[in-house]
Amino acid sequence: MRRDLSVLLITAYNKRQAPKGRSLKIMYTIYHNPRCSKSRQALEILQKAKVEIEIVRYLEQPLNEEQLRALLDQLSMTAEQLIRKGEDEFKQLKKSVDVLSEKQIIQAMVNNPKLIERPIVVAGNNAIVGRPPENIRSLLP
Repeated sequence: MRRDLSVLLITAYNKRQAPKGRSLKIMYTIYHNPRCSKSRQALEILQKAKVEIEIVRYLEQPLNEEQLRALLDQLSMTAEQLIRKGEDEFKQLKKSVDVLSEKQIIQAMVNNPKLIERPIVVAGNNAIVGRPPENIRSLLP
């Protein structure tokens, strides 16, 4: 019985619907770089939707390896898909992503948070890269 209730609650949460008589409020987290126009646009979309937002300025509050791995799992992405290959910090590695291991790419992003694609928005167990920013609308109620 307890397991059935857990499955019901998780299913309802993931569908953004509460079981009858209950309300579930989803917290939206945006990994934000205020200097990035796409990140500012994504934040504006969230603010206009009047949802509860936690803003993580990931350049000031860098993610550790465990946090970045968890975020990659939520995004269903590999580190190679999330790294910004055009950044000078990436070019300074003097290696292409196809010769780097997943662990090496993650470590590069931990050491140089500017290499993380942005913005990233998380809602419950769902996450999306907001490029273009309109992508995040799929997470909104």
